[in-house]
Amino acid sequence: MANTRLEDLRNRKAKIMLGGGAESVASQHDKGKKTARERLTLLFDPDSFVELGGFVSSRYEEQDASSESLAGDGVITGYGTIDGRLVYAYAQDHTVLEGALGERHANKIVKIQQLALKAGAPIVTIHDSGGIRLREGIDALAGYGKIFHQDTIASGVIPQISVIMGTCAGSAVFGTAISDFIILEDASAQMFVTGPQVVQSVTGTEITADALGGAKTHSAISGVAHIVKSGEVETLAAVKELLSYLPSNNLEFPPREDSADDINRLSAELNGIISEEDTESYEVYDVIKQIADDGKVLDILPDFAQNIVTCFVRIDGNAVGVVANRVKEKSGMIDIDAANKAARFVRRCDAFNIPLLTLVDAVGFLPSVEQEKHGVILHGAKLLYAFCEATVPKVTVVLRKALGSAYNIMCSHEAGADIVLAWPTAEIGVMDAASAAAIVFANEIKNATDPIAERAAKTLQYKTEINNPYRAAEAGYVDDVIEPSQTRQRLSSAFDMLASKRESLPAKKHGNIPL
Repeated sequence: MANTRLEDLRNRKAKIMLGGGAESVASQHDKGKKTARERLTLLFDPDSFVELGGFVSSRYEEQDASSESLAGDGVITGYGTIDGRLVYAYAQDHTVLEGALGERHANKIVKIQQLALKAGAPIVTIHDSGGIRLREGIDALAGYGKIFHQDTIASGVIPQISVIMGTCAGSAVFGTAISDFIILEDASAQMFVTGPQVVQSVTGTEITADALGGAKTHSAISGVAHIVKSGEVETLAAVKELLSYLPSNNLEFPPREDSADDINRLSAELNGIISEEDTESYEVYDVIKQIADDGKVLDILPDFAQNIVTCFVRIDGNAVGVVANRVKEKSGMIDIDAANKAARFVRRCDAFNIPLLTLVDAVGFLPSVEQEKHGVILHGAKLLYAFCEATVPKVTVVLRKALGSAYNIMCSHEAGADIVLAWPTAEIGVMDAASAAAIVFANEIKNATDPIAERAAKTLQYKTEINNPYRAAEAGYVDDVIEPSQTRQRLSSAFDMLASKRESLPAKKHGNIPL
């Protein structure tokens, strides 16, 4: 005899699995996009995802004739494993009410956020939504407030990764901005507070959705998107890679990955990467790759503020966050965008127990009227604050220049570095040798028979006697001057020594970072 109740359950679940129905699914595929369930299948380990709240439907179900379009109320929520680790997720289902957010849709998201926080596990959010559900009015708007509150409470406790694989507009963008990382699929992702039509109606400016809030805009200009990938498979693979560098929560350490790369490997290439004459540029990524296990680097915000690099590497299998000045762009000088990019990265690493490596080659801040008018003082202080506040192991290597304000802002001993190393090419001082010599030896240069030759000689004298790394080492500001080829070996030793570091800040509600 057939069990009608079991059959009814199976039929209901089968209907839920169809999402918005065959026509809506086909429409999604025609746009070159996968459905929410297909995305979750790609993200999680095979057969590990467990859906919660699948029966939830719109509170206005009775007013909607097409009941099949209401499955899950436009969002799929649940948990599973990624590389064997527990991860929570929600994915907006564009085949159901265009993934628009309503009251119950929001409540499902809040529930999964709360579960992730209780379990101390990361949460991945996949956005593909038509926006807020206008029919539900304030009930839907209040739903966003609940989500934002949970985003904020979880910040710094569990990793939060937002993935944009469609439209994320209006109120929705603020929740993603609170998350730790934002990953965009370059063809479909669009993010903006107000869309092109609103911009045109208010300002008269015509602009496409891509130009206003596409992947190129947010990866290179606004700095909103940390990682951009081409294709949904590659985008979700990037989520997995990123998670491999992150702990499950703020009480744990990032997972270690074994590597066959010898930790005592010397890098002879580094001995000549900076020219003796100090006149040639070089690529700091080449330095980072020589230091990293197997030369592997996960770049964060690579197209934004390219005068500073923020990335993850592994050294002896352990995750390390790297902040490095990049002289190929703006001579490595720090500006507003670079300071903001690096400050957020430093705080993110500190929140999740990821040691910090700082590679320094900066003459200071970018001289500019516009920079001053736009508050470079305030923004530069963010980076200084972030380094000073961080309690994770911090190792600094001065590759070449550490001059003026850049000396401290790029994590000097006095700003909290545990170990400071320098290459023999390092110049550490108040300002560059040429400018300093022009002031210190002004009379000698002025009265010389050949002022130009005298200035060159005095510049070399100042550089040799004052700005050299040995003077800083003699005073204890640098712990050791090392051969560049030995950098990987010495960093491994330093981070291994600091692995048991314990440091806490004075009790307080929170600091007052200059936002």
